[in-house]
Order: sequence, then C-alpha cells, then structure tokens
Amino acid sequence: MKQRIITAIIALIIFVPFVIIGGLPFEILVYAMATIGFLELLRMGNIAKYSIPSILGIGLLWVLLQAEHMDAIPFMWLTKSEILMLIVLLLLSYTVLVKNKFTFDHAGVVLISAIYVGMGFYYLLLARGGEGGGGLATILYIFLLIWSTDTGAYFVGRAFGKRKLWPKISPNKTIEGALGGILLAIIVSIIFQIVHPIGDSLVGMIGVAIIASVFGQIGDLVESAFKRHFGVKDSGNVLPGHGGILDRFDSLLFVLPILHLVGFFN
Repeated sequence: MKQRIITAIIALIIFVPFVIIGGLPFEILVYAMATIGFLELLRMGNIAKYSIPSILGIGLLWVLLQAEHMDAIPFMWLTKSEILMLIVLLLLSYTVLVKNKFTFDHAGVVLISAIYVGMGFYYLLLARGGEGGGGLATILYIFLLIWSTDTGAYFVGRAFGKRKLWPKISPNKTIEGALGGILLAIIVSIIFQIVHPIGDSLVGMIGVAIIASVFGQIGDLVESAFKRHFGVKDSGNVLPGHGGILDRFDSLLFVLPILHLVGFFN
C-alpha cells in the first residue's frame, strides 16, 4: 500500500503539470504513454517489441494520434483509413514471409491494440484542446468522473457489496459497487457544474456523468478480460504498485471516444 501511495503521488506530480500546460509538452507525453500502452498489449500477446510487426503497429498508432488533416506527417496524401489498410496488407504479407510463425491471430492483436490505444489517446488530446476540442476544464471534469467512479465503486463495494458483477473476469467487483460508482460520479458532476459550468444544463451533465461512469467501468472490465485471457496480473510494471499504463488508463480509453460520439467535446 505504501508503494502504491508513493507511486501515485509521484505520477500525479509528473502528469498534472503536463495536463495544465497542454500544447506540445502534453502531446509528447500522450504519445509516450500511448506507445508504452501499445507495447504492453503486444507483450501480453507474446509479440516481441523489437520486431517488424511492432514497428508497423507503432507507426499505425502514431498515425491515429495525428489530427485528422495529418499535415505533420510525410504521408499526408493518404487518409488514416488508407494507411490502416496498408498496414493490414503489410502485416498479412509478413505472416507469409515468416511462414506463419507470425500468425493471423498475432496480426489481429497488433491491429486491435493500435486502434484501441491509438484512438483512445487521440481523444485525450482532442479533449484537452485539439481541433474542436474542449480545454483544461473539460479534461479535468472527465478525470474527476473516472476517479469518482473508481472511488465510489471501491468503498461502496467494500461496505455493501454482496452480488458479484462479473466474477469470471473481476471477482472483487460487485453490482452494489458499480452503482455506488455511478452515484458518486453524478454527485461530482453536479458539484462541478455548479462551481464551474461547462455544459448547457445540469440534466445534460448528469447524463454525461452516467455515460462516463458506465463505460469507464466497462473499460476496466475489458482490461481485466485482457489480463485473464493472456494470464498476466498487470499489463506492465512502469508504475510500481499500480501496474502499467493500461492498468491506469483503461477506463479513459473507453470513456473519451464515447463522450466524443455523444458530442460532449467535439
């Protein structure tokens, strides 16, 4: 527990200033975290990080992190979907070149990992202040919803949890805890809207809180399912006592795309 607390404090001291500053420093940090998260998934899937598929996957990841117009990269005459198709063809060609030592299943891990991590962190950049994005208040609000969901689920689950939510994936999570997480997220959302309004209506912000809380918990369960499937305890060890990047950002990778789809910060 002591190690977890120390790591959390150090991580916040490093991470929060980048969030506040925004701009290029924040973008560089997000690229680094996304790359580490992607490599964590490859490690779980037994794909070497120093390999051609890994390099192709990182290339796709960085393309997905780019703004829609992609003026900053050499392949600006190609769209993201065209680059994605090119990477697919290259990965499938590689399965033939290595005589199926790298399989179709491995190619699927590389592609899904790059898309899942890349698009999740892309929307983190957008929410902080990318093209048509929000700003510091927006990203702070989203972080608070996720943290309050985790806090509410933990304490309510410990105090009142009896019915297991999904025991085969995450044995400690309960239905009561999940509801407690949603309730605390709603309370935090109401307080935030009163203190610093960022939405058009209180009812709308409550709806955002419910969506964020529900999908944040789904994202957490998805990460747990990954680890169960691959037989690992944590996605990585970059954060002692907390695991890897994906262990800390699993909820965010689900919440941000969903909030964008419902028009919260686009």
